[in-house]
Amino acid sequence: MGQYDLPGQPSVPLTLRRSARALRISLRVSQLDGRVTLTVPKGVSESEALKFAHEKADWIRSHLQNQVSSFVVALGSEIPIEGHLRHVVPAQGRRVVLDVDEVAVPEDAVARRLERFLKERARDRLVDAADHYADVLGKSYTKVTLRDTRSRWGSCSSQGALMFSWRLILAPPGVLQYVAAHEVAHLAEMNHSEKFWAQVERIHGPYSGPRRWLRSQGSTLHQYRFE
Repeated sequence: MGQYDLPGQPSVPLTLRRSARALRISLRVSQLDGRVTLTVPKGVSESEALKFAHEKADWIRSHLQNQVSSFVVALGSEIPIEGHLRHVVPAQGRRVVLDVDEVAVPEDAVARRLERFLKERARDRLVDAADHYADVLGKSYTKVTLRDTRSRWGSCSSQGALMFSWRLILAPPGVLQYVAAHEVAHLAEMNHSEKFWAQVERIHGPYSGPRRWLRSQGSTLHQYRFE
């Protein structure tokens, strides 16, 4: 890999990645973090690849302009929890309290306390969902871990370990349920074949709605920063 800057105001960081599988030069702007990746097949020179990126500069910048801006969560801000937008307000006591339209957080270390609360809630919801779908599937998993991943919402290892993004707790409950079912289905089919999708539908039911939501709205879950 190589790191470059696309000239302009401001300049745009560009990652050049060579791939033996690539058949042509391609550009990708991540919807999650705005990272620009230039994939180059074998036999194509660095100068030719960068020339291609320069020719596509307007396309790259237009995509970056459409990226969702991020902001730091604090008292007075709004954040979706289980798909419902809540106002972050000061708590009367020492605990985080979730209400219909508000989430009350102690005034010291607001972001850190709220992040910890959301992670704990995400673990509870995801473990319950994984247990349910694994029981329906007739398979067992080895463990569940949570991470703040930007490239995927979940994964399933060949050893049966499930990983999920804790930010799924910000999405509507049906989206979290779908991701849990998706990864559990990999316990039976470690691929994305027709058999795999049949397993997803068998244990979850129709999934086109939450899958479509993730594709169109999933990037918004990464705009909330806890600093």
